[in-house]
Parts: sequence; C-alpha cells; structure tokens
Amino acid sequence: MTVDWVGYGYAALIASGGAIGYVKAGSVPSLAAGLLFGGLAGFGAYQISNDPKNIWVSLATSGALTGVMGKRFYGSRKLMPAGLMAGASLLMVGKLSLALLQKPQES
Repeated sequence: MTVDWVGYGYAALIASGGAIGYVKAGSVPSLAAGLLFGGLAGFGAYQISNDPKNIWVSLATSGALTGVMGKRFYGSRKLMPAGLMAGASLLMVGKLSLALLQKPQES
C-alpha cells in the first residue's frame, strides 16, 4: 500500500487556506469551503492510498477547485489566495490525469 503524500499535502493546503481566510478576514464561507474541500481531498487521498486506481473523488475535487479558483484568479489577478489554489489544483489534476493514463502494471 502506497500512501498518497501529495494528496494529503494538497488537502492540508486547502483546509489551512480556509482557516487562514477565516482568521485574517473573518470569512466564514472561506472556512466552510476550505474544510469541505480539504475534507474531500483528504478522503480522495485516503482512497488513492488504498486503491491507486480510485482517483475519482480527488479528480473531481481538484477539478472543481481549478475551475472556481481559476475564475477568481482571472478576475482579480491576485496570486493569493486564488492564484495559489488554482495552480496547486491544476497540478493535482495533471498528476491524477497522468495516473489515469498510465498502463496498468501486470502482476
């Protein structure tokens, strides 16, 4: 069993971003979204750790965040937090897409 450390780190980044948004600006929606999407990303990393072919929760979560935060970054042109989250989410989509396209290993 291989642990998806990148996925767990991504989940921690999302959750901590929501918490920081709450602490700095008092934004309850940031906290709620950060905990929701961070929890989904953590669950997806757990699923990938148990079965490397089961990438769908992680792919949906990172894809949704890529779209939402990419749109926010496009509108604001601010690197923090929208640009950082859009970039990290896009990297996760790329990582998961590569895992999806790899040939299954024969045992």
